[in-house]
Amino acid sequence: MNDPVLLVVAHGSRDPRHAATVHALTRRVRSLRPGLRVETAFLDFNAPAVPQILGRLATDGVRDVVALPLLLTRAFHAKADIPAVLRQAPPSLRVRQAEVLGPSPLLLGAVERRLYEAGLRPADKSSTALVLAAAGSTDPEAIAVIAHTARELRHTGWCAVRPAFASASLPRTEDAVRSLRAEGHSRVAVAPYVIAPGRLPDRIAAGAGEADVIADVLGASPELARLLLERHDEARIEYASAISA
Repeated sequence: MNDPVLLVVAHGSRDPRHAATVHALTRRVRSLRPGLRVETAFLDFNAPAVPQILGRLATDGVRDVVALPLLLTRAFHAKADIPAVLRQAPPSLRVRQAEVLGPSPLLLGAVERRLYEAGLRPADKSSTALVLAAAGSTDPEAIAVIAHTARELRHTGWCAVRPAFASASLPRTEDAVRSLRAEGHSRVAVAPYVIAPGRLPDRIAAGAGEADVIADVLGASPELARLLLERHDEARIEYASAISA
């Protein structure tokens, strides 16, 4: 069985930095596995749209596609929006939706990479309190995954880790920073747990004004690129097992 095409499905944004970051990430994925066809599509705001790419793949004679939600948690987009648009695929395509990216140890590595790029060192972990600032969701499963990720980061040696959210959930980034200060932590860092720039990441950055360090978004990090390939391979193996059973 040939490798299925990897179709990375991003949310999209009016902010041009979002699409630029997504394309930089998929370029990095292609560089890691040159023989794999990698396509990018967006649910909203940006082109190409998912149906457009699915139609192009069918025209090219592709049979198998792994559609990978470029999402850190399983919330509404992964559970409803993406399955709905994938059901519009041409009948000649066999499309399998991969799991979302989180949780994963590779994401913890990407978070720490960005913190070190912002000026921290591994030796600073035991004296630095960390705010893990996510976009936010009303989905309890998604909130639980962010809390789990914060606990996993704490286990790697940070002296405290507090989840925070830019929307839909509490606490906000600025409140988490102040809470850690009130607990006596002299150095507080904010790690945006988001993939690409946009309105909500900007809100996280604004809320991090009282922090000592603010990291960049995860972006086209090597860890994230490896994780996309990992999710593609998992879906490919599951599909091959299903059709051979």
